[in-house]
Amino acid sequence: MATQTRGEAAEKRSGGRTSKRRSRTTPALFFRQMVGELRKVIWPTRKELITYTVVCIVFVLFMVIIVTSLDYGFTKLVFELFG
Repeated sequence: MATQTRGEAAEKRSGGRTSKRRSRTTPALFFRQMVGELRKVIWPTRKELITYTVVCIVFVLFMVIIVTSLDYGFTKLVFELFG
């Protein structure tokens, strides 16, 4: 079944209220959990990182050129219309 879930998340969604109040996480536990989550991340290789960076910079430059051109064109148009 596509909507079937497992574990605690299914119980949370059912709408049932529990009388047990959640306690705060200690800073040490938070740090351990944070390090554990960061270990699960698939970090990009140097080659992928360079590729993504170059693509991002080229895209930003392309958008700057488009916006600058439109701004310049509209400025010339407004000056032609209104002097």
